[in-house]
Order: sequence, then structure tokens, then C-alpha cells
Amino acid sequence: MHPFRKTIRLPQAIALYIGAVLGSGILLVPGLAASMAGPASLLAWGLMLLLVLPMGLSMGLLSARHPHSGGVAHFVELAFGEKWSVIVGWFFLMSVAIGAPVAALTGAGYLTAAFGWGEWPRTAIALFILALSLLINGLGMKLGGNIQVLLVIGIIAVLLVVVISAWPMLEPMHFTPFLPHGWFPVGEATTILFWCFIGWEAVSHLSSEFVNPKRDTVVAVSVAAVIVGLLYFLAALVTVGTGHAGAQALSALVQKAIGPAGNAFIGIASFLICTATVIAYIGAASRLAFALGTSGHAPRFFTGRFAHGAPSGGLLFLGACFAAVLTAYGTKWISLSQLLQLPNAAFILTYLAGCASGVKLLQDSKLGTAFCWLSFIFTLAIIPFIGWALLYPLIIASLVSLHFALRKKNRAEPPLPLA
Repeated sequence: MHPFRKTIRLPQAIALYIGAVLGSGILLVPGLAASMAGPASLLAWGLMLLLVLPMGLSMGLLSARHPHSGGVAHFVELAFGEKWSVIVGWFFLMSVAIGAPVAALTGAGYLTAAFGWGEWPRTAIALFILALSLLINGLGMKLGGNIQVLLVIGIIAVLLVVVISAWPMLEPMHFTPFLPHGWFPVGEATTILFWCFIGWEAVSHLSSEFVNPKRDTVVAVSVAAVIVGLLYFLAALVTVGTGHAGAQALSALVQKAIGPAGNAFIGIASFLICTATVIAYIGAASRLAFALGTSGHAPRFFTGRFAHGAPSGGLLFLGACFAAVLTAYGTKWISLSQLLQLPNAAFILTYLAGCASGVKLLQDSKLGTAFCWLSFIFTLAIIPFIGWALLYPLIIASLVSLHFALRKKNRAEPPLPLA
């Protein structure tokens, strides 16, 4: 296979990592955690601030050693073999197929709520976010990376304005009682916060396009982890310190800090945040689709590329999936909360497989192995809470197993390794 062009330099790599990890959760989770554990939720945020770097580096170290468009699926192939690799590859691809529209609808939801628009404008704006993200990725990662840098700068600026505006309103009285509901809710809050810091594995699919993956991957992860961790903690601190709680806490806080325009301010921030996330994940999933097609574990159509090298087949496949998901949502066939659970289930298992691969592939690095074990254990603890949505990845795994059974029956020669 012809590799993708190496166009991603350190600034673009940092922006891609931040965009993949810093999702709309920063607008929702600080208030939710505060409602669960009160001021003690800051302990949960502090713990996650310590864990965010190991979580990022577990994927970053693997990407630095094994840069490949297959990303986590490639790591799983090296560690556990081809079949598991293909299963995990389809887990990630189909999680993005639904997860990207969910992220777009979330960003569009905040924007339409800010201006008092209805449900159809929300769907239309989500469609615009997805179409724009597909177009940016279709034009190549050099342009996409530069746009991501601009988006991330805008996101950081917006969030810093929120923190600075709210800082004078912090009062000591809001930090007492520190443990209003006891210690158990702190643990529950930690479980929720854990997923605010997931997303490092997405950029692993773009690592082969880094100009200097061995150096830039680890540096980019480290810088992004510090920035993301601090932004989340500062948002949580001003939420608790101003006495706000609940899913709309940050929105209410901004309205109080800067007036009636606060709601629109949050709406625009959510639009930027979700667009950056969607761009990063579409880029990752389209590269994975290309790898699956090249190895014969997806339709040959997936191997198509535009003249400048961007993976046309994967982008067109994702576009078709996005259209189907938005149609199902727009016709009220399925709710946003139901949509959210499906990609989360596949996404969790993808990350779990990546961490397990790291444990095996990084055995010569005590620190790398420790990072992977830590991430694996925390991810494993979430599995019992997946519920009915676990059927989604189980169906995917069953279809892939059937694919392998048919290949074995119909072809004498062994299949190609994952490209």
C-alpha cells in the first residue's frame, strides 16, 4: 500500500489530540459531578488530572513505536493476531459512524437552544458540522490539521474567558460542607469523569502521517494532556466555587458572569468543541476504513483515494452512515440518548483492547507497561455499566467472525495482514 503523506507536524498533532479528547463533556460534566459529590467532586477531578497523562501516553507510546493507519487495530494485530484486530477495527469504525452524528447533534443542540431555534434547525446544523468535517478531511490532513489548530485556539480562548469571568464570583461558602453526600458519590463521579479524558486512541490512526512520529507523538500527547486536564479542572473549580450544579451549570454560570449573551457564548463554544472532535474522529475512521479495505476485511471500495491522497472510500462510507443516523434521529425513530449508548459500548471495548495490546507490546518499558495496566483496569471497571448497548459490539464481532469463517471456507490461501 502507498502510505499517506507525512504532513502532520507538532502543532497540528497537539491540536488533533486536544480536539479528540476535549469534547462537549466539559460543558456538561463539571455540573453533573458537582450535583453528585458536591465540592468533593474536585477530588475526583484531581485524580483524573493525575491519570490523564498515563492514559494518553499509553496510546502515544504505541503510536510512536508502531505508526500506522490501522491505529488501535494494528496494535491489536501485533499483540493478539489478525482476527481480533479486524474485530476491534470494526468496533472503532462503527462507533465513529454513530458517535460523530451524536457529537454534531450535541454541539448543534447547544447552539439552537442559545438562539431559541427548534429541532429541525438542530438537525440541519448537525448536518452542516458533519459535511464540513468530511470536506476538511477530504481536502487532506495538512489543511485539516491547520484548521484544527485554529479551532483549538478558539476553544481554549472561549473556555479561559468563562473561567476568568467567573473567578470573581468564587466564594468559600460554596466549598462547605466538602462531603455533603459522603465518599461513595466521589467514586461515582470519578467513573463519569473518566470518559471525559478518552479519545487518545483516535489520533493513533493518523500517526503514520506525523512528520516525526517517534518524537512528536509523545510530546503532543504530553502537551495536550496538560492543557485538557487544566481546562477541565478549572471549569470544575469555577462551577463548584460559584455554587452551580447540574447539566446546565456552566451555561447558567456564564449567563450570570457575562449577562444575557452567556447562553449564546456557550452555544458557540459547544459548536467549536464538537466540530473539532468530529474532524479528528472522521480523519481517524477514514484511515482505518482504508486499512480494512486494503487487507480485504472491508469492501474494496474502501481503498479509494482522492488525487491528493485522502481516503475517498472511507469518507463516503462515513457520509452514508451519517445520513442514515440523522434520518433516524430526525424522524424520531431513535432518541439521542439511545444513539449515544451504542458507540460508547464499541468505543469502550476498543480502548480496552488498545490498553491490553500496550501491556504486551511495551514490556520492555516499565513505565509504558504501568500506564497501560492503569488504563486497562480503569476501563475494565466500566464494562458492567454498559448494559443493553453491549449488544452492538457483540453483533459486530459476530459478523466479523462469520466473515472469517466464510474466508476460511472459500479461500485456500491465508488472508493478507491488516494494512
